[in-house]
Amino acid sequence: MMGGMRAAYRRQEALQHADAVVTGAAESIVENCVRNQGVLPRWPAACTTVVGRTAIRAEAISTGAVLFIVLLCAFPVAGTAQAPVPLAGTAQAPVPLAGTAQAPVPLAGTAQAPVPLDLNGKLRFHAEQTYGPWAIAGSAAYDGILQAIDTPEEWGQGAAGYGKRFASTLAGAGIHGALAFGLDSALHQDPRYYPSHSTGFWRRTGHAFRGTMLTRKDQGGETLSTWRLGSAYGAAYLSNQWYPRRLNTVRLGFLQGSLTLGFDLARNLASEFRQDIKRAISRRKP
Repeated sequence: MMGGMRAAYRRQEALQHADAVVTGAAESIVENCVRNQGVLPRWPAACTTVVGRTAIRAEAISTGAVLFIVLLCAFPVAGTAQAPVPLAGTAQAPVPLAGTAQAPVPLAGTAQAPVPLDLNGKLRFHAEQTYGPWAIAGSAAYDGILQAIDTPEEWGQGAAGYGKRFASTLAGAGIHGALAFGLDSALHQDPRYYPSHSTGFWRRTGHAFRGTMLTRKDQGGETLSTWRLGSAYGAAYLSNQWYPRRLNTVRLGFLQGSLTLGFDLARNLASEFRQDIKRAISRRKP
């Protein structure tokens, strides 16, 4: 009788000791979790140690202690990053994909740089300036003036004389366009005219004159309009080669080149004030 009571007492004591060991280990793990702000260091090893020490007395481990250890071992292993859980109703910002380039946002009010012309773009530009409808009409009017003042007189009057003058002007325009294309392509200059953003007649007129003597570069900035000056005077001296000998002079070549620059200035002025002229005409309409 006494022996059975002593055995039952020792069994109860063993159960209490085993439960205390398991509970103490679990509390130590939880305290370590809190101290490291959610990082769970070596939990699987801790679970293995606890279970290993109490396996010899498995019958002494309470059901509550076993479930507690299983729940601890089911938590994430240390070192795995946990994504934050978004709050309900809050808008989530889209996350850009890794390696994808983010498009820069242009600042408000900043002017965008013009896209430079490639070789094909410059060729089309000069072809339009040389043999476009307005260019042909301007050549025809210019040759009509030469016909009226009988210059050069060696070419005579009538349809034959006008035909010589018109052919001469078209040939000279072709030489001018070829030189302009070759120069602005080789020197990386932009042949286009950019209207002014200023107000006032004289300021805009000065801008048109500036746009005749200076030109933009393909990479940005301004420089002397070498393509315009070289093509104007070069075409004038070359086209004089089929003029009568008395007119094939340096002086006449300089005058004709300067006249070409004057026509370019008139074209730039027309581009500068085109919208103003259109508005003035529309207001006059009944």
